[in-house]
Amino acid sequence: EGIIAVAVHTEGLNGFPQGCKQTEDLTNGHPKGTTILNGLTPGNAIKENSNLNGSPYLKTVPISALKQNGLLQSLAAGGHHTKTEEVSSEVERAQEEWDALESIQPVLAEDLTPSPLISFNEALQHFQTTDLGDLLKNIQPTIRRTGLAAITHFLFGPPRLHKDLVEERDLVFAIAQCSLDNGQSVHMRVLQTIYRKLTGTRADCPRYGPHWENVGFQGTDPSTDLRGTGFLGLMHALYFVMDPEILPLARDIYKLSQHPVQNFPFSVMSINMTRIALNALREEVLSKECNRRQQVVAVLNDFYVATFLHLYQLWKSQQNTISDSGHVLKEVELVAKKNPKQILKRLEGYLKERRAGTGHRSSPDTLSHSNPSPGDSGSRAGSQGGKDLNFTGVCELPPEMEGEARLI
Repeated sequence: EGIIAVAVHTEGLNGFPQGCKQTEDLTNGHPKGTTILNGLTPGNAIKENSNLNGSPYLKTVPISALKQNGLLQSLAAGGHHTKTEEVSSEVERAQEEWDALESIQPVLAEDLTPSPLISFNEALQHFQTTDLGDLLKNIQPTIRRTGLAAITHFLFGPPRLHKDLVEERDLVFAIAQCSLDNGQSVHMRVLQTIYRKLTGTRADCPRYGPHWENVGFQGTDPSTDLRGTGFLGLMHALYFVMDPEILPLARDIYKLSQHPVQNFPFSVMSINMTRIALNALREEVLSKECNRRQQVVAVLNDFYVATFLHLYQLWKSQQNTISDSGHVLKEVELVAKKNPKQILKRLEGYLKERRAGTGHRSSPDTLSHSNPSPGDSGSRAGSQGGKDLNFTGVCELPPEMEGEARLI
């Protein structure tokens, strides 16, 4: 233990009498000549006839002895050595923390390696090789018809889907039951690809945040808007932005969605187009085209794009705003279901004109205003009028509602 010097006046300290009695008390009762201090033998217990700052006696005792005599607190309060040791240890700890901070280098956003873009076929292959058995048990790929409705549909309705296409059709409805999973890298890459292709940014964006409103989601988490179509809503948007032939159309629609007056939430509207396409597939109005092309996914993708094109043309020509979305969606769904072949041909003609360099251009009267940047107008586009845009889940609809139009 450390040794501390105590100066003792002959007049007495803390009420002790002078002389050897005081020394005996400080040494737990041992007389001046005793060399035992709590079991320790100091070199010089007492220096007599010495003078330090006017004190005739100077005694060295261990700190443990001071503890037992109740003097440690008073000495520590006025002493300098203990405080110096405490300050020194604090300074050392602070220096170590500062050195650790200096070794941390900030990582700039542009230095982060973005995730690779994902194609539609790669994302589709992920679902084709994933066990979706539990989801397949809950799908309803066709409308249940009974009685006269079943007979009428059998005699005059569209043809039934070929048996060899049933598995592909069921896969589509299983994907529509699949939710967005943060633990799946493919899911996250799909989400990032859609955002980066629409906004033109190169870096990945955070999983949550208000930036998702820039591409037309309703809040900070895109998964909350997928309750009606599941992951199929993102798959269709991915197809829209990753197909080089229809990407210009996707960007035209996205540009219109950012218009100061005619704005609408792009992603929510895209999900509604997926909902219409799923309804058409369930009602078997696409079975004839699927049988002709021996495909389901490709036909559904084209039907989704064709329906979105029809809405885009109506929205521009009628100069619609978000308040008109209800009746516009109803009209688009009725036309698409009534004559899907015509809707698909309209898309084919549009793309042919575009390839020839005479494609549809935005009319000056509808797009004459300067478009704000995505970051400035995304929130307004997603919540115009102060209302959230909601829709019913497709797979949860009862059969009697299938023929009715569901609005946003």
